[in-house]
This record gives sequence, structure tokens and C-alpha cells, in this order.
Amino acid sequence: MKVLVRWFRSLKSYFIEAWGELRKVTWPSRKELWNSTITVLVVIILVGIFLGVVDLLLTFIMGLYLR
Repeated sequence: MKVLVRWFRSLKSYFIEAWGELRKVTWPSRKELWNSTITVLVVIILVGIFLGVVDLLLTFIMGLYLR
């Protein structure tokens, strides 16, 4: 029984400390969040295009090599 009480106290303490840390967080504004989202999407698209071109190039080279 004592183990269970100690476990609940430590769980309560954990949530109190976690809530306190969340209050310290500086959350981004809508504009900052939107800009970050657009940046991530653009980078994903550019990396996807780059990897697609590399894949096509390597496929072409392997096709020539295997003939």
C-alpha cells in the first residue's frame, strides 16, 4: 500500500513540475508558426525533387551499365 501511495505522490509531483515547465515555454506567434511551416514544406519539396532527380539519374546509369 505504501508503494502505491509513494507512486501516486511521485506521479503528482511529475505532473506539477511538467505543468510548471510548460508555463515557462515561449510559444511562437501565428506568424512565426506559419513561416516555419512554409519553410519546412519548401525544404521537403526541394529535397524530394533532388532525390527524384538523383534516382532517375542513377536508374539511367544502371540501365546503361546492365545492357
